[in-house]
Amino acid sequence: MARRDGPVVIEVALNGIHTKSATPHLPTSPDEIVADMIRCLDAGASVCHQHDALGPEGTPEDMAAVCLDTYRRVLARHPDAILYPATPWGGPLQRRWSHHATLAEAGVLKTAFVDPGSTNLGVLDEDGVPAPTDLVYAHSYADIRWWFGECGRLRLAPNMSIFEPGFLQAALAYERAGRLPAGGYVRFYFGGGEYLRARPGPFSFGMPPLVPCLEAYLAMLEGSALPWFVAVLAGDVVGSGLALEDAAGARDVSNAELVEEVTALAAEVGRPVASPAEAAKLFGFPRA
Repeated sequence: MARRDGPVVIEVALNGIHTKSATPHLPTSPDEIVADMIRCLDAGASVCHQHDALGPEGTPEDMAAVCLDTYRRVLARHPDAILYPATPWGGPLQRRWSHHATLAEAGVLKTAFVDPGSTNLGVLDEDGVPAPTDLVYAHSYADIRWWFGECGRLRLAPNMSIFEPGFLQAALAYERAGRLPAGGYVRFYFGGGEYLRARPGPFSFGMPPLVPCLEAYLAMLEGSALPWFVAVLAGDVVGSGLALEDAAGARDVSNAELVEEVTALAAEVGRPVASPAEAAKLFGFPRA
């Protein structure tokens, strides 16, 4: 969702890091991802984001080839759709993000994710406390500078994942300095909720999915022109009162059904839902 009073932009994170053991609705193969993206765009989404359909052995080159075919098939039905991938795990940022350049040069990519900070990632153990792990999702200030530079060079709007308040501080510093590439927007990730109570999953990093926590982020945005989204990792898109990625909880619903529910909620509060072309124009995408 973007801004406080403008159109609502709906982004769908199709599959996250999960498998069909989480829900049979989860798209995992390229064909399933294509079909699910089209259903979500038909239902009112503007942006679709997917994780690797190739498993842990997939390389950036493999991912570029699969995404290029996937995106071209989706764009044949929705020419203005805003689509972007995740990256494989492991290795230097410059290597694991390299498929974005291939996709941008092929003309199928308008935006790319930038995670401007570092945080601990892990799971809860059987006692409900963080299990011992050395997994740190780490991006140095040098990495962040390179990342923004690549977005500028490739004319990609940076969509910035905000896992902790420090991530937003970095993004705002680039904005104040006039160094933020055009079309940027931020996505506030809230941790915890039903997901952690229902089964082991990502540890509750950052702030919980509470309205006062959202208000704290919005207070940090005072004076900024950055549009914003919210995401809960993870929970129920309606039940949380915010939004989500990697849905979990009592209900077993598809991505398209969740988009339909958010569209209905937007109508109830008198907020129009932006089309992909409207979203790209609203954010100022350089490739709009």
